[in-house]
Amino acid sequence: MDITEEQTGGVAVLKPSGRIDSATAGEFEKRLVAAVGTGNRVVVDMAQLGYISSAGLRALLVAAKKARPAGGRIALAAMAPPIREVFDLSGFSSLFEIYPDGPAAVAALAA
Repeated sequence: MDITEEQTGGVAVLKPSGRIDSATAGEFEKRLVAAVGTGNRVVVDMAQLGYISSAGLRALLVAAKKARPAGGRIALAAMAPPIREVFDLSGFSSLFEIYPDGPAAVAALAA
């Protein structure tokens, strides 16, 4: 897994690629928690993500729990159908704002 990060309109955009599994979820969580920091708005653009395990879902949940008290927000974008299915079946779709693509997510969080 690789993660690129950029700032767009005051929103941090993380773009993981490859797989988020038990071997890579720790690094993903570390980067995500750092990005939410103290109230930051973060988009996780999943366009290049091929797989996410329960460890990856846990990393998102941990970051979301740390973001909320500080006023931060995490939105997810550009999920491939198999990734979206994981979120739907696990119930995680109801826990996150999900957008069809990165620009839509950035626009929503920047507003």
